[in-house]
Amino acid sequence: MSEPIESAVHRRRNVILAAAASGLAGIGGLAISPAQAADAVTGRSGKPLRAAFSNAGLQATWCAQGKRAAEYWGKLYNVEVTWFDGELSATKQRAAIDDMASQKWDFVAIQAFGIGTLTAPVKKMIARGIPVIDMDTLIAPLDQIDVHSFLAPDNEYMGAAVTQALVDAMGGEGTITMTQGALGHTGAQGRARGFQSVVKKYPNIQVLDTTPADWDVAKTARIWETLLTKYPTIKAAYFHNDDMALAAYNVMKTHGRTNILIGGCDAMPPALAAVIAGRMHATVRNPSCRIHGGAIVAGVAAVVGGEKTGAEGIPQTVVTDGPVVTKTNAPGMMWMEEHFLI
Repeated sequence: MSEPIESAVHRRRNVILAAAASGLAGIGGLAISPAQAADAVTGRSGKPLRAAFSNAGLQATWCAQGKRAAEYWGKLYNVEVTWFDGELSATKQRAAIDDMASQKWDFVAIQAFGIGTLTAPVKKMIARGIPVIDMDTLIAPLDQIDVHSFLAPDNEYMGAAVTQALVDAMGGEGTITMTQGALGHTGAQGRARGFQSVVKKYPNIQVLDTTPADWDVAKTARIWETLLTKYPTIKAAYFHNDDMALAAYNVMKTHGRTNILIGGCDAMPPALAAVIAGRMHATVRNPSCRIHGGAIVAGVAAVVGGEKTGAEGIPQTVVTDGPVVTKTNAPGMMWMEEHFLI
């Protein structure tokens, strides 16, 4: 007979508390090996481990911050991190992951630029017994690929929360735009669904444009040159990441249109400063540090502690949410990011 859920939860909690008391607990308890007793908690690896990481493209500040976080947590856990830059290109990232798959690693962690673009080389690594941690966006649907775990925020929540903040500031009426990320990115797809779930509730809100800019700030600037010429009145604008939001703000400033309410995603330091200064109305944290650092901890737990995927180990999906950022909590968020905690 299997152990009752309540008993399993109670036992897991005791293991985590024991680890915390000994100073060995990692992010969210991910350093724990729940299948083992409390005296066998997974902490820093006794021998150096080799890990390969890739995210969508280091041109994006979220990805660059994630790289720094992975390297920081890697040093704490005795993991040497080798980076394979996606360069904001599905083709270039595929070539990088093909190269990654030809080498030997203790574990790997990947944020795909687009769903389905990396499936073959990732399956090759999984077949060789390498734990693969999926970060932020799906490499492939989880029923089609046996990744160790998927660490990601609730992107629909993120899109809806920032859009709601903009709609409230608009008084529930007026014109709004959405500048999307890459359409093949499951995070962008979720943020778009969140946006639509809010605006459809307000019949007096008109959506003027939803053109994707693919996370590219130069493309964002070109799109917004066109939008500001085409539409003499835009009350609010939602962007799938902060880099695009701030690139558009620079265009708005040039055209004397800084009265447009701006909302973004990721809560990166430049956006936090913009929220504090009033240039942006709101953003929401996509916790890059928690995701990339969590991938380090999950990989070490898998390799050193033998932690498996499932009820007795790491869940197949780990939700890594962050809060909506206002002037009130922006300074604290800045400090947390400086120390790679969220």
